[in-house]
Amino acid sequence: MNKNISKLWKTEDWIACWIGFIVIAISVVAVLTGWFDFSALKFKTWALGSALNESSKVTPLGEQIASWAFWGKLLLTLAVTGVLFTAGAGLLGEKVKKFVPAFIALFAVAVIVRLISAEFTLNRYLEWAFWALLVGLFISNVIGVPDWMKPAIKTEFYVKTGLVIMGFSVLFSNIAKFGLYGLAIAWVVTPIVIIFMYWLGTKVFKMDNKPLVITLSAATSVCGTSAAIATGAASGAKKEDLSMAVSISIIFTILMMVFEPMIIKACGMSQIMGGSLIGGTVDSTGAVVVAGTALGETAQQAAVLVKSIQNILIGFIAFFVAFFFATRVNKTGDSKVGPIEIWNRFPKFIIGFFVASLVASFIFVPLAGSDKVGAINKVLDQYKNWAFVLAFTSIGLDTNFKSILSRMQGGKVLWLYVLGQTFNIVLTFAMVWFVLSGKFFPIPVLG
Repeated sequence: MNKNISKLWKTEDWIACWIGFIVIAISVVAVLTGWFDFSALKFKTWALGSALNESSKVTPLGEQIASWAFWGKLLLTLAVTGVLFTAGAGLLGEKVKKFVPAFIALFAVAVIVRLISAEFTLNRYLEWAFWALLVGLFISNVIGVPDWMKPAIKTEFYVKTGLVIMGFSVLFSNIAKFGLYGLAIAWVVTPIVIIFMYWLGTKVFKMDNKPLVITLSAATSVCGTSAAIATGAASGAKKEDLSMAVSISIIFTILMMVFEPMIIKACGMSQIMGGSLIGGTVDSTGAVVVAGTALGETAQQAAVLVKSIQNILIGFIAFFVAFFFATRVNKTGDSKVGPIEIWNRFPKFIIGFFVASLVASFIFVPLAGSDKVGAINKVLDQYKNWAFVLAFTSIGLDTNFKSILSRMQGGKVLWLYVLGQTFNIVLTFAMVWFVLSGKFFPIPVLG
């Protein structure tokens, strides 16, 4: 019992929930009482040279930096994120003395990212999420990430926290309207893809390493690293197998989150269909947010909702994989299989996302009104964005193509992923078109 209670403040998922709830609570108090301004830093659009005259929304960078308000917001943002994430890292067992300078450096890179992405011309080509990724990739692959900075590179931690904060802005009416659509996209397609990839790997490619096959199948069809870790543990995959599955997933995730939104735009697909396709096919939750953001706010919501519904499957998949491998693949194994496995593997930050949505929808909207909740979400939106920019920058900093390629042995494993992901994209698109094209069912309106 004590062990289970201690998990509430010693696991990344739960700590992400608590940090998200703290930011939400402070924002609510700040807006409803008006006692203080809790808004985080947001760069206004700026430009150099002739671009200054192209838009009335452009504010000279020098004018922004010369303002005391700018530095006040910067210090507030650093203080809030620094204190909360440092406390979280400490609870996770990190050495605070090492984490603090590393986080300050990561935050400085994030500031540079927000500065670059706010430039008038650059912003028209790529959203801030992509600039975060590109800057991180440049540092990692050209300059190199110093060892002392690595303790702060915690992609999943920042993504989970950002998603909990985002939950407050996703009213439950949207979840209810989108729920059955999301279930059709995520819960029907995902098991089919896993079964197809397992059959392809073991029967067609004759791969003897079944734990690797099922781990790669889960990473491809659910959510990359998280699903790979859960499924790898359930199937008894070796460390090298897990590393291989994660490496392949990462490199293709980066490619997909950059190019899939471009292809979707070129095809003229609606935001809700494009976001749903991204949510169902891009492996990583963080990458889903990046790609969805590139298409627009509605696409971001649809992508996150589909991925959140899909993530719920992690626990069930791990449970059934453990059961299958214990009773069929490794009949003499000592794997313990029980219903508690579902809860142990369940991504707890999803609970935080839905709790934040429920609280906003059924407590604050009726009591404070939509306008006040909208004002709260304006404050939360920037903290969500800062959490995401820390995450996306971390993705880049944690991705070294040379290292990944050295582990990418090619052959059957690579072909299994490529064919499996192709099947996943085709099947997901078919389901997205079926439920969201408007030909068979009414199209839900997210807003």
